[in-house]
Amino acid sequence: MLIRACLDAPWRQVSLLAIFCFASAVTLAAEVELTAATIEEVNTAIDAGELNSVELVELFLDRIDAYDKQGPAINAVLTLNPEALEQARALDEERARSGRRSPLHGIPVLLKDNMDTADLPTTAGSFLLQDSIPPDDAFIVQQLREAGAIILAKLNMSEFASGGAMNSLGGPTYNPHDTTRSPAGSSGGTGAAIAAGYAMMGLGTDTGGSVRGPSSANGIVGLKTTHGLLSRDGVVPLALSFDTVGPMARSVYDVAVSLGVMTGIDPADDSTIKSEGLYHTDYTQFLDADALDGAKIGVARVFMDSDPEVDWIIESALQTMRDAGAEVVDIKIPGWLMDVRGRFYRAIRYREFRAQVEDYLATIGPEYPKTLDDIIKQSMRLTSRREDGAIPNPGRWNLMMSEDDSGELEDYEYIAVRDHALPLVQSVMAGIMRDNELDVIVYPTSTTRPGRVDPDPNPNGAPGGGGSPVTLANMSGFPDIIVPAGFTGMGLPITISFMGPAFSEPRLLGLGYAFEQLTKARRLPVYTPALEGEEISY
Repeated sequence: MLIRACLDAPWRQVSLLAIFCFASAVTLAAEVELTAATIEEVNTAIDAGELNSVELVELFLDRIDAYDKQGPAINAVLTLNPEALEQARALDEERARSGRRSPLHGIPVLLKDNMDTADLPTTAGSFLLQDSIPPDDAFIVQQLREAGAIILAKLNMSEFASGGAMNSLGGPTYNPHDTTRSPAGSSGGTGAAIAAGYAMMGLGTDTGGSVRGPSSANGIVGLKTTHGLLSRDGVVPLALSFDTVGPMARSVYDVAVSLGVMTGIDPADDSTIKSEGLYHTDYTQFLDADALDGAKIGVARVFMDSDPEVDWIIESALQTMRDAGAEVVDIKIPGWLMDVRGRFYRAIRYREFRAQVEDYLATIGPEYPKTLDDIIKQSMRLTSRREDGAIPNPGRWNLMMSEDDSGELEDYEYIAVRDHALPLVQSVMAGIMRDNELDVIVYPTSTTRPGRVDPDPNPNGAPGGGGSPVTLANMSGFPDIIVPAGFTGMGLPITISFMGPAFSEPRLLGLGYAFEQLTKARRLPVYTPALEGEEISY
């Protein structure tokens, strides 16, 4: 506002006022690219009268138009919100009249399409749920709307949140850094969309790495939250013992500011009771550029030695931490835990999906399947592309047969793992941190560079039982923040994970922010460059 007022000043009359205005404008004016701006910078621009929410939505819609279904055709978006501009206009008027509701007031955000929205379809990426409108918003969606956020789009994902980054409804999603590479699953649409600059923030879900894999493959920041920190009410379940919701963004600041508007106790999700007295409504207060100084970092080297370029970047990251004043030590995870973690994970995950997806299906219309067996039978009728674009997804549907045959929640194996093995994993991971006096454990989020979109089958592969470290956070319920660390020689992003004990998000965000400020390793993908006119003054 000051800049505009100065431009209206009587410049032909040289005066002290005019000189002051000129000096103030030079001092205050700053410019940032849309795809590099934080939510804080966008709010500053709006407060200064240099931008409004309608213009912001239009800028993001232009990027989606340029890159999602044409150009590189990233294919991250399933459904655009047709009311987004009208909602932005109303929020602009409200902001001018009474101020902003929260830092997300008028800010466009994206949702993985397994989160209920009463005004947009929620499909879980399946042709069998096409056009399904749930009865109401998920709890976290309600919170976002109450904070003034604009739901800009629902995003592509792995079908029913498992398997590769494709589904029978929307097809595959592509990595904007290299379209021959996968954006990873199951929140691949969110990872690709945030990296490509389709909105300020997006939400993913994480049951066995589904926020962290896509954050890593697309080179963005992501947070796998503590189990119970954010409600899963209205989220299509994969396995409620592990399911979490997490923000994904281009900066640690944007993850922190978004997290604060979504925390709280939800009577419809008993897991949130665990967060009572432990959650915060403002996580930006914990961002500290000097947080690494004096921190003690444990390195889980068992998850290295799979890809020399990944290892080089992680070693560089560790040296950055040492240079910042952190003590970096190697830690060991018991071999027996490494051997059995995949079996523990599957004993819970498969059975819970079989039972819990049916609870969700009971909440939607009678024209949709009501059991996992129904889903499998109806899927078998789709063996080639239909005229409406639906395509087969044999990889996911084949896994469903294993899930359907996995057993019941009353089985002794399930009960034993749930009641004894999962607390054991949590106790071991907490004990490693406690006995070594660690702030966090770090490791490469993905032990290898992003994989090909359509790799040949790996006969030795097994869901949840490979070399990935990510399921340890799911089985323990611990949080894990992912931060860009660098790039391979061919320009593929690599990230590092910071895992801490339950409800240690404040410390993780502080350490992640300090690392981010030192490395600044995020880059706009080459296939989705800046468009003309995206500069924001603030």
